[in-house]
Amino acid sequence: MTTSEQIATEPTAATEEQLEQEGDVAADFLEGLLDIADIDGDLALDVRAGRAYVSVEAEDASALSTLSHPDTVQALQELTRLAVQNATGRFSRLILDIGGSRDARQRQLETLVDRAIQRLEEGASQASLPAMSSYERKLVHDIAAARGYASESFGEGADRHTVLRRG
Repeated sequence: MTTSEQIATEPTAATEEQLEQEGDVAADFLEGLLDIADIDGDLALDVRAGRAYVSVEAEDASALSTLSHPDTVQALQELTRLAVQNATGRFSRLILDIGGSRDARQRQLETLVDRAIQRLEEGASQASLPAMSSYERKLVHDIAAARGYASESFGEGADRHTVLRRG
């Protein structure tokens, strides 16, 4: 592939206005889903680090309990991204949080990294983590770096995972 072909196939960075539009489209889509499921939820939109973030919160946290499971959040995020892409014609890297699921997942990833570091401290040359999404791998890379360890992603598609080594 030539450089010009590569540039033509790579998504360009979205502007702040485009990211706000993504958030609006996502919010409309999610409001429709919440209405169908008869779930009360409040939506908050934000733009951070070149991504649209959409959060769904509820006064009664139990109202979102079934939606806040990590696999469900991931599936809803993909559906929402597809709805945004369909409406805007652009690739979307939107992040969806339901009932604080992202913070909970961040804590789980920190625990995974700490266990991997413990294996390294006990003499392992490297420690592999389970396969996860690109967003989660990015979080793992950040956590590992903050703790002074090196990390690298390996594998393809759904099997892509992170390996930690001493820094």
